[in-house]
Amino acid sequence: MDNGIRIAEQGGPYHRIGDGDAIASDDGRLIQLGYKQELSRGLSAIANFSVTFSIISVITGLTTLYGTGLTYGGPFTMVYGWPVVGVFTLIVGLSMAEICSAFPTSGGLYFWSAKLCGNDWGPFASWLTGWFNIVGQWAVTTSVDFSLAELIQVIILLSTGGKNGGGYEASKYVVIGIHGVILLLHAIINSLSISWLSFFGQLAAGWNIIGVFVLMILIPAVAKERASAKFVFTHFNTDNGDGINSKLYIFVLGLLMSQYTLTGYDASAHMTEETKSADKNGPRGIISSIGISIIVGWGYILGITFAVTNISYLLDENNDAGGYAIAEIFYQAFKSRYGNGVGGIICLGVVGVAIFFCGMSSVTSNSRMAYAFSRDGAMPFSPVWHKVNKQEVPINAVWLSAFVSFCMALTSLGSSVAFQAMVSIATIGLYIAYALPIFFRVTLARKSFVPGPFNLGRYGVLIGWIAVLWVATISVLFSLPVAYPITNETLNYTPVAVGCLFILTVSSWIFSARHWFRGPITNINT
Repeated sequence: MDNGIRIAEQGGPYHRIGDGDAIASDDGRLIQLGYKQELSRGLSAIANFSVTFSIISVITGLTTLYGTGLTYGGPFTMVYGWPVVGVFTLIVGLSMAEICSAFPTSGGLYFWSAKLCGNDWGPFASWLTGWFNIVGQWAVTTSVDFSLAELIQVIILLSTGGKNGGGYEASKYVVIGIHGVILLLHAIINSLSISWLSFFGQLAAGWNIIGVFVLMILIPAVAKERASAKFVFTHFNTDNGDGINSKLYIFVLGLLMSQYTLTGYDASAHMTEETKSADKNGPRGIISSIGISIIVGWGYILGITFAVTNISYLLDENNDAGGYAIAEIFYQAFKSRYGNGVGGIICLGVVGVAIFFCGMSSVTSNSRMAYAFSRDGAMPFSPVWHKVNKQEVPINAVWLSAFVSFCMALTSLGSSVAFQAMVSIATIGLYIAYALPIFFRVTLARKSFVPGPFNLGRYGVLIGWIAVLWVATISVLFSLPVAYPITNETLNYTPVAVGCLFILTVSSWIFSARHWFRGPITNINT
C-alpha cells in the first residue's frame, strides 16, 4: 500500500512524496520534513559559510578573552590549547553536520532531537534542546555586543589620553547605553531582505579574514620590543594572582578562551531554509567555518603573542587601557615606535567592526531559531514570533532577539558576578544543546538514523561519541573554581546558571508543556 503524502504544487499537478522518494529540490525536501517554504531561499554556500564564520569570529572571541588566556598559562596555554580545542570542536561540528544534512530545517538542533528520539521521547528532547539552544544563542548575542560596548569604552578612554593621562572612563550606565544602540543597529540591519544580509555576511567574512592577517603581521612588526620564539612557544605563566598553582589546572582554565571563541556554528543549520542545496551546503558551512577559524585563529594568537613582553603589566588595571590586554598591546606597540598610540586605536577600530559584524550575524541566527521554535508552538505568543514580512524575513523574531539580549545585559548593572554567570550559558549551555542531538543519534537512533548526502559513514557513531564526551568534559572543567579561596566574588557560577536553566526547562515541561507541546508540527495542508 502506498503511504505517500500527496502535495499540490502551486501552479502544477499533484505529485507523490513517499518515505523512499528522492526529492531534488530544497522546497520538496522541506515539505518531506513537514514545512512549507516561507523564507526566501537566496543564500549560496559561500553566504551560508559567511554568516557562521562571522559568528565564530576569531577576532571577537580571542580579543575579548585574550586576558584570560594570559592569566591562565599565558603563551603556552593559548598556542597549544587552541589547536587541541579546535580539533575536538571540529569533531563536534562533523557530527552536527551529518545530522544537519539529514534534517535541513531552520529549527536545527531541537528538530533533530525530536526526530532522532521518536514519538515517545521526541517532544521532551525537542523542548529541552530547543530552550538550551535559544537561551544559549541569546547569551552569545548579549556577550558579543556587550564586549563591543566595552571595547568602544576602551577606545574612547585611549583616545582621550588613557587611564594615566586623564582619559574619559565611561560608567556602567554609558556602557549599557552603547550596548543598546548596537543591538538597535543590528535589529535594523536584520530587518532587511536576505539579499542584503547575504551581502553583509560576505563582507563580514572578508573583513574577519583580512583583519586577522593584517593585525597578526602589523602589530609585532610595529612593536619595538618583541617576544622571542622560545617565550611564545614555551613560556607558561603561573602568576595568576588567583591562588592556583597546578599547571594542569591552570592550562584547563585557559582553554575557556578557545572554547568560547569556537561557538555559534549551529548558525549554518538555522539558515538552511534560506540556503540553496541546503542538505549539502548547510553541513559545508558548519565544517568550513570551524576549519578556517582554527587556522586563522592560531595565526592571530601567534602574531599578537609575539608582541607580548610583560604579562603582568598588560593585565594591570592601572595601565592606559585599564587592564584590557589586547588594547594595551596595540596602543603601546604604536606609542613606543611613533610616540603616540593613534595607530593602535585604529587597529582596535578594525577589531570593533569585526565584533559588530559578529553580533549582526548572531542576531540573524537567533531570529531564525526563534522563528522555527515559535512555528512549532514552543514559545509564549508563538503566532507573533513566526510571522514573516513581505521581504520574507521573520521580523518579529529579529526584534525579540535584540530585546531579550538587551534585557540579559541589564544584569551587569546590578552585579558583574550575575552577568558573568548569565553569559556562561553562551558556552556551556550552547554546547549542551549541541551534544543532545548527537547523543540521541549515537544511542536511540543508532540503527534507525538515515543520513543525508553528507555523512560520516561507519565512523559516524565513533565520532559522535567523542563529541559527546568532549562536551561532557568541558562542562565539568569550566564549572571548576577559577580562584582560591572561594568567596561570593570568586565562585564560578557557571554550574548555577546552567543548573537553573535546566530546572526551569524541565519544570515548565512537567507542569505545563507536556500537556500541549508535541515537538515539530507540520504547517502544510495535506
